[in-house]
Amino acid sequence: MKKKTILIVVAVVIVLVLGGLVSYQSYKSAGPALSSELDGFATCLKDKGAIFYGAFWCPHCQATKKMFGASAKLLPYVECSTPDGERQTQECIDKGIKQYPTWVFADGSQLTGERQLSELAEKTSCELPVK
Repeated sequence: MKKKTILIVVAVVIVLVLGGLVSYQSYKSAGPALSSELDGFATCLKDKGAIFYGAFWCPHCQATKKMFGASAKLLPYVECSTPDGERQTQECIDKGIKQYPTWVFADGSQLTGERQLSELAEKTSCELPVK
C-alpha cells in the first residue's frame, strides 16, 4: 500500500511539472500578443521625432500616460522636473518648455496640455489601431 501511494504522489508531481512547463512555453511564445495595443503607435511617435515633455508631479502628464496604458513605457518621454519637484532640468530649459505636458514634433511645432491620441496621430501621420 505504501509503495502504491508513493507512485501516485510521484505521478501527480510529474503531471504538475509537465503542465507548468507547457504553460510557461505557451506564455513565453505568446510574446508580442501580450503587448499593449498602442505599442506600435507609441513607437511610431518616437520614430517620427515627437517628444513628450512632462513632470512626474503633473496630473495632466499622468493622464496622458494613462491614455497609453502599458505602452506609456515606449513613449519618447523627457522628465523636466528635478527630483525635488522644485526646478526644471537644464534640457527642458534649453528647449523652452514652459508648461506640461508639451509635445514637440520633428517640424518644431508644439502641442501643450492634454491632447487626444487622434491629434497626435494627425500631427505625426502615425496610425491609431482600430478597436
